[in-house]
Amino acid sequence: MSTLDVARTELALAVLYLNKAEARDKICRAIQYGSKFVSNGQPGTAQNVDKSTSLARKVFRLFKFINDLHALISPVPQGTPLPLVLLGKSKNALLSTFLFLDQIVYLGRSGIYKNKERAELLGRISLFCWMGSSCCSTLVEAGEIGRLSASMKKIERNHRDGDIFQNAEYRAKVQKSRERSLALIKSALDIFVAAGLLQLSPKKITPRVTGALGFTTSLISCYQLLPSGPKAKTA
Repeated sequence: MSTLDVARTELALAVLYLNKAEARDKICRAIQYGSKFVSNGQPGTAQNVDKSTSLARKVFRLFKFINDLHALISPVPQGTPLPLVLLGKSKNALLSTFLFLDQIVYLGRSGIYKNKERAELLGRISLFCWMGSSCCSTLVEAGEIGRLSASMKKIERNHRDGDIFQNAEYRAKVQKSRERSLALIKSALDIFVAAGLLQLSPKKITPRVTGALGFTTSLISCYQLLPSGPKAKTA
């Protein structure tokens, strides 16, 4: 394959990636929290970028609550333990509520919805919903990693000859475990990001800490959205 063909392929993957509204949202999220880290809550250019990017991101999330509403009423895979089912559905309900209330916050900040006090109140409620969904997601990922670990040990016990990584099922479970471990880290860090935005512990979770954690989870989200080809190469 020539250099031009390689460049063409890479550009095609970049176009495919940037055509996703979710990918653009996460890139803007990285800019938002990176600016928050730089500003540390102090007035200036970085804080202006933080606020303007935060408002711009809300456009990408218009009607996005429908996704989690659909997941909420969709059937779950057979064999999933009831606690994980309940946690997963709670996560969908809380995240859908967060995204729905976020639409009202957007209307308030853009000047369409005039009751600013109510919009701010709904904004805090939406952040608590996001924190709750992150807690549920953390517990779900931890539970699923435990289930994967148990099934991998079962394969190891039954595997006798040769390299176990020659087993396609085992390789798939290892890959899935890695992906869920990354999702676990992201959701756990997002709990502290939400706590920082709500100023639940302003002395410990400062705007700079919130910005650093939010920037980290944004990069994880950007990586998770990569097309399968480059993602496999990176791994």
